[in-house]
This record gives sequence, structure tokens and C-alpha cells, in this order.
Amino acid sequence: MQILKARFRGRDDFMEAYQADRPHGALFVATTTPLDTSEDVIVELVCDGLPNKVLIRGTVVAWRPALPRLRVRAGATVEFAADEEEKRRFILAALAGEVTPPKRKHTRIPVAVPVRFRLPGSAEQIVGELTEISVGGALLKSALTKPPMGTEMVVELLPPGGAAPMSITARVTYHTPSATGLKFIYRDGGGSRRIRELIRRIRSA
Repeated sequence: MQILKARFRGRDDFMEAYQADRPHGALFVATTTPLDTSEDVIVELVCDGLPNKVLIRGTVVAWRPALPRLRVRAGATVEFAADEEEKRRFILAALAGEVTPPKRKHTRIPVAVPVRFRLPGSAEQIVGELTEISVGGALLKSALTKPPMGTEMVVELLPPGGAAPMSITARVTYHTPSATGLKFIYRDGGGSRRIRELIRRIRSA
């Protein structure tokens, strides 16, 4: 999936490119690369007022070439995905100064990775999905349960192209209205290398 880089100097600059009239919000992203409508992309958003890069999935709904004489830039209008609503609201709230999110060490990328996880003291495997991942942690969605804060769990997933499931130990660090934030726990020197390789595979799949 193609990543479009969007850079803004601040809230006002961002809001000039933002389109609130779309059902899930949309953003004009300057790019000279022609894109087809209905093409799925990831917008890598960097803006003064956001502590980190934010990667958000969307679909191209329009693309226009540059018109230099009219000072019109080439670019694509990307409507955000319906299931990125929480992230879209976060961006708008952060830029409006309504929330002050902490700065993360690692940028999380949007994914859709099926997983199974087990809670302490239980052999039951619960089905879920990772919707974001970085070397430091992930965002987990599950229709069945939200584990309590501080809970340690084992998350199992099948890496792209892998033959055997991969197990990752994680701790619950926060909840959003629809998901659970996880921090990965590394108990050996190779733990972070395994996650980096997993992310590399996911991005190239």
C-alpha cells in the first residue's frame, strides 16, 4: 500500500487541506504521483501540534495534476477509512489543543493483523486484531473483552510468509473506547529484532 507524506506547519495549514464535508473526513495531500480513485493508501501525517507522526488509512477519491499558471498544486484527496474514526478525532482534538498526548519513541503503522491472545490464568484463546504496531507496542481490538490495566498477556500471530505462529508478550497500558493499547515486553536481546523483522514483513506484504 502506497504511503503519501503530508506535511503541515500547524493547525491552520492542516485545516486548509482538511475536508469535513466527507462522511469520514478527507485530506488533500500534495503529490505529483498520479493516483487512481478508489486506491487505498496510507497518509503519513506530520504537523506542528502533533507529538508524533500519525499514519492513517484512507482511499483516494480524487486526484488532480498541477496547473502552474493558476498556482494549483498536484495532489490527491484522500477520504479517511471508516474504522480510523477514533484516530481522526484524535488528530483534530490534538491540533485544537483539547488533548496533550505524550510523545512516542516509535511511530506506529496501521495494520490489520489477526491475532489470538491468552489472559493470565486462562487457557482460552481469544480472537482479536492488531490495528497499529510499532517496535514498542500495538493497538488491539477484540469484540469479546478488554483486559484490565497492567495485565500481561501472550499475543500470537502468523507473520506474512511465515509457517509458524509468533508469540509476543505484552502489557496493557491504556484503553480507548474501541481498543486496548499494548506495550511489548522484551525479556531477551532478540525480542526487538523479531518485532522489527515482523514490521518489515508487514510493510512489504
